Amino acid sequence: MSKVIYAGSFDPVTKGHLDVIERGSKIFSELIVAVADNLSKPPLFTKDERKMMIESGVKKYKNVSVDSFEGLLIDYVRKQKTNIILRGIRTMSDFEYEFQMALTNRAIAPDIETVFVMTCEKFSYISSRLLKEAAFLGADISKFVTPEVSVALNKKIIK
Repeated sequence: MSKVIYAGSFDPVTKGHLDVIERGSKIFSELIVAVADNLSKPPLFTKDERKMMIESGVKKYKNVSVDSFEGLLIDYVRKQKTNIILRGIRTMSDFEYEFQMALTNRAIAPDIETVFVMTCEKFSYISSRLLKEAAFLGADISKFVTPEVSVALNKKIIK
């Protein structure tokens, strides 16, 4: 058992993300959820807002903490004195993207390993992007996110 980093933009965190966190918390002795910005997707929520939403959803896990970072994930992983990245897989297209990213990370940093965890099938079609779009168009997305995320998303929509 060792420390693992689960990084993403989490804009916002979904029940699918939380499922991956729960699964990872059972496998690893320490799991750090690391919030980052995705250069190809401008975030709706600030890093601090995303961190707070995640923290509210992971309180029950004693071995899970939430942090944020900038720059390369592999640099952050080394800074945390570990060599394992956790990634969640929902679909085959996720796998293709994640596999490509894992191989790129391995080429740059051969000492860092990526572990893939399948999300529960009931969350396999959920993505932050689709949930934001649905919410902005008036859909009730509360069954896909925590109550804190639902409230925060509704506040952003009203603004």
